[in-house]
Amino acid sequence: MIRKEVCTPVENLMGGKGTVKLYHIQTKEELGKAGRLYARVVLDPGCSIGWHRHTGETEPYYILKGEGTFIDNDGSRTTVTPGDICTIEDGQCHSMENNSSEPLEFIGLVYNL
Repeated sequence: MIRKEVCTPVENLMGGKGTVKLYHIQTKEELGKAGRLYARVVLDPGCSIGWHRHTGETEPYYILKGEGTFIDNDGSRTTVTPGDICTIEDGQCHSMENNSSEPLEFIGLVYNL
């Protein structure tokens, strides 16, 4: 089966700023019990994903394009660029911001443990 990705714009995702565009690679239904999100995520300049916790699941981000600021569980802020992998483990909090002048794109996968 071949199909196109489906975009879901989400305002103020997890309390963040602006509209985050989720281009679903697989839907929640297709993921079944394995997880709840597998998407290419686009944050336009000034957009962010708010601070939130993962419980019973983990989430890696794989940065594809642009530059962003990853805020880790300990509150540290790290600039991320293409090829970087941000790993959020069970019980941890995190956030992502795009403070640059170009869109930030990454793959996000939320899967159950």
